Amino acid sequence: MPLSVHSYRRRWLLVIIPLLLVGLAGWFSASSTLTYETVAVSRGDVEATVVAIGTLQPRHSVDVGAQVSGQVMRLHVEPGEQVERGQLLAEIDASLHEATVEADRAALDGLRAQLQEQQAQLVLARQQHDRQLHLSRLDATREEDVQTAAANHKAAQARLANLRAQIAQSQALLKGNEAQLSYTKLYAPIAGTVLGIDVKEGQTLNATYQTPTVLRIADLSSMTGWTWVSEADIRRIKTGMPLYFNTLGGDERRWYSKVRQVLPAPPVPAGSQGEAASSTSKTEKVVQYTVLFEVDNADRELMPQMTAQVVFITASVQGVLTAPLDALLGKPGQHQVRILNSAERPELRSVQVGARSRQVVEITDGLDEGERLVTDEVQADRGMSRFQW
Repeated sequence: MPLSVHSYRRRWLLVIIPLLLVGLAGWFSASSTLTYETVAVSRGDVEATVVAIGTLQPRHSVDVGAQVSGQVMRLHVEPGEQVERGQLLAEIDASLHEATVEADRAALDGLRAQLQEQQAQLVLARQQHDRQLHLSRLDATREEDVQTAAANHKAAQARLANLRAQIAQSQALLKGNEAQLSYTKLYAPIAGTVLGIDVKEGQTLNATYQTPTVLRIADLSSMTGWTWVSEADIRRIKTGMPLYFNTLGGDERRWYSKVRQVLPAPPVPAGSQGEAASSTSKTEKVVQYTVLFEVDNADRELMPQMTAQVVFITASVQGVLTAPLDALLGKPGQHQVRILNSAERPELRSVQVGARSRQVVEITDGLDEGERLVTDEVQADRGMSRFQW
C-alpha cells in the first residue's frame, strides 16, 4: 500500500534530525579547544624571606634623673645638643644641702677637738696609774688609790674609743650629705645627643618617692632594631641570619645587618600580670616574638622610634633552575608539576624543590632548563561569533 505524504515526511524527519544533531555536536566540539599558558623553566636567583615590622631605638641611652628635691636653677643644654661624658647638664638649688654639709663639718671639727682633749686625759690617767703601781710596789700608797687610778685609766680609754666612733659616724654622715650636695649638679653619664628635656627652669622637683626624669641622652651612632615576628615564622629566624630593612622615608635605601638575638618569650602586655596576662594573651590575634639586631648609624640617618620594614633572609641561592610557585602541585615532600610534552599535551612530573620565595621556587631535580611548565588552561571557543545576537 503506498505511503501517504504525511507518513513520508515523518520518516524523513526521523532520519534527518538525528543526523543534524550529530553534525552540530561535532561542529561545536571542533570549535571548542583547550589552550595552555606555559612558562619556560629558566635559571635565576631565589631568596626566601620573612617580612616583619620593627622599631629603631638607640643602642645606648640614659634617662638622667634628679636624686634630690629642689628647684631647677639652670639648664645648660637644649634638645638635639651633643654632649660629652661628664659635661654639666643642669643645676638644682643647693642652699639647703650646703647648709647641712657645713653643719656636719662643724660637728666633726668639734668631735675632733674633743678627741684631742680626751687623748690628753688618757695620757694623764695612764701616768697616774703608773705612779700608783710604782708606789704600791714600795708600800707607799693605799690599795684603794691604786684601784681608783686603774679605773680612771680604763674610763679614759673608753671615752676615747667612744669619741672615735662618734667621729666615724659624723664622717659617714658628712660623706652622705656631700653626695647629696653633689647630686644638685647633673652631669652627662655618657656622650651622646640630648633627645629631650622634661623639666623647665624654676620647676620644683620632688625626689622623695621616685626619681623624676630631667632629660634623656642617647648615643645615636649605633641603633638597635626591635622587630616583632609572628609565631608562624619565628622558628625560621636564627641568630646570625642576614637581614635588610628600609624606613618609611621613601628613599628606598637599604640598611644591612644580622640577627643579634631572638628573645625566648613574647612581650608581656603593659599592666598585665597573672590571670590578667593570660586573659589578655587569649584575646591577641597573633603571638609575636621579639628579634633584635644592631646597625651602624655613623651618618645619623636613622632616628629613634623610626619604623623599620625588615626582611629576614632565611635562604638565598643564585643561578638555579626556578619555577613559578603557582605551578607547583601536590603535598610537601611530594611535589609535582605539569609540563607540556611534544604532543602539546600536559603531563605530570615529580620534582624536588629547595628554597622558595613568594613568587618562585628552586627546582633541585626533575626538570631541565627550557621545559615548559603549565601554569593555567583556558577554554577557547572558535567560530562562536557567528551566533552572537
